[in-house]
Amino acid sequence: MDIKAHVTADGADFYAINPKGYVPALLLDDGQLLTEGPAILQYLADLKPEAGLLPPAGTVERARVQEWLTFIGTELHKNFSALFDPQASNDWKAAAKAKIGSRFAFVDKALTGRDYLTGGDFCVADAYLFAVVNWAGFLRMDLSDLAALAAFHKRVGARPAVVAAMTAEGLLK
Repeated sequence: MDIKAHVTADGADFYAINPKGYVPALLLDDGQLLTEGPAILQYLADLKPEAGLLPPAGTVERARVQEWLTFIGTELHKNFSALFDPQASNDWKAAAKAKIGSRFAFVDKALTGRDYLTGGDFCVADAYLFAVVNWAGFLRMDLSDLAALAAFHKRVGARPAVVAAMTAEGLLK
């Protein structure tokens, strides 16, 4: 999808598919549209519970994953908006970078001594965090002082499914 022109790969008007005008959006086989990254991630994980990407509903462990999904969406993802907006002022972009930096520092501290956000098992919140951290690299943000976050990014980036997906998207050669 061409995010700037709001058209799909086949030239369709993306606003006709998703009136919100932004990604992600998942068009289901029955014609329903599901939007918002955390909702899509949880839906997909629930379709294949044996993958272990999301703890069972009604557990504190699931609430912890939802907690991270919310934090990533509101405190990281949303703050990146200014950095991708050509109309955003330099002051707005500087404030967004500062906010992202402080939030990444929080995540770095939470990751210290653990492989993934909720412990030793990869979950959908880790997938979301990986995508957002990838934007920092695209924008040449320096994260070198965040050792646990950098190790997390490297670890997730080496997962075979991540390598395959990034290669398919043209993000890896």
